[in-house]
Amino acid sequence: MPPVYVAILAHGGREWLDRFLPTVLATEYPNFTVWVIDNASTPPLHRWIQNQFPSVRVLRYEQNEGYAGGYQRFFSEEGHKVPYVALLNSDVEVPPTWLSPLIHRLEACPRLAVLQPKIRSWSDRQLFEYAGAAGGFLDPWGYPTCRGRGEEDKSQYELPSRIFWGGGAAFVVRTAAIQESQRGLLFKPYYFMHMEEIDLCWRLQRAGWHIGYEPRSVVYHVGGGSLAKESPRKVYYNFRNSLYLLWENLTGPEKYLRILWRLLLDAPAACYLLLRAGPRQMAALVKAHWDFFSYIVQQKGIRMEQLPFVPYGQLEGITYRPMILGGGTAPLLPLECGEPPISDSKEDSQPL
Repeated sequence: MPPVYVAILAHGGREWLDRFLPTVLATEYPNFTVWVIDNASTPPLHRWIQNQFPSVRVLRYEQNEGYAGGYQRFFSEEGHKVPYVALLNSDVEVPPTWLSPLIHRLEACPRLAVLQPKIRSWSDRQLFEYAGAAGGFLDPWGYPTCRGRGEEDKSQYELPSRIFWGGGAAFVVRTAAIQESQRGLLFKPYYFMHMEEIDLCWRLQRAGWHIGYEPRSVVYHVGGGSLAKESPRKVYYNFRNSLYLLWENLTGPEKYLRILWRLLLDAPAACYLLLRAGPRQMAALVKAHWDFFSYIVQQKGIRMEQLPFVPYGQLEGITYRPMILGGGTAPLLPLECGEPPISDSKEDSQPL
């Protein structure tokens, strides 16, 4: 089996590492290495990790570079050295057999660049978790959604399939796809956190790669380990980076038309936030728009001039129903390029 790095970026969250890192180390895969990136945690985590988990490789970054910047730095320094890198949030629990189905599938599908497992809720283990769930999509105006979020898992999403984006809480990336088509750019550091994985999957689709969902692998995500759902910072990054996605990955009249519609749709979203969550959340949305326009004027983004622009409707995983109407699912293509072995262990599908 090919070597795999399992990388966990941590900014604080020692309680999650103490609880869940042992489950990662118990992974039943013959050739993997666990890395923990201490992303400027206060107090520092790296010495505690070295003492408690001596088999784990540890990096310490003195400045908080966010999810996007921290993982990009790790990929540039270490991650590119192996065929596959699995990214895991520190608040994710894994059963022993979670990794093998993902790597088997990637080995069988040479055009598959990112593969997401089934992501269930840690607190209610038969429910799909909100972020990632059974695969990510975009609605007609660029708002992200997922299959199954909040639903009970009744085996309704058991088909390995192509999706638009894989949830950043847990997915495996083929490093050759990043090196060859993205010139080593895993995530754009200025996204800081949220939506950087959607941008990655969009760029990979533009380069002709596929993004997939593998239901034979199941993980359990706490959610909100970095930012609570109601946090104004979360609102800010979600709305700002969602606009970045459209600006950077579309072109011509289509780009301006979809951004115009997004700006119009964000207005009622601001009113909703004011009434439901309060003025701080609405102010975060307004600031997201302001900073987006500043970003356009100052041309701060990274240009991916080597990638072709693909019309929005030709991308995989675009839904036909807007999020404001409850979202929906997109027509999916199955991953028919190869079937990984099915383990005899019940750990693949049963809660720990």
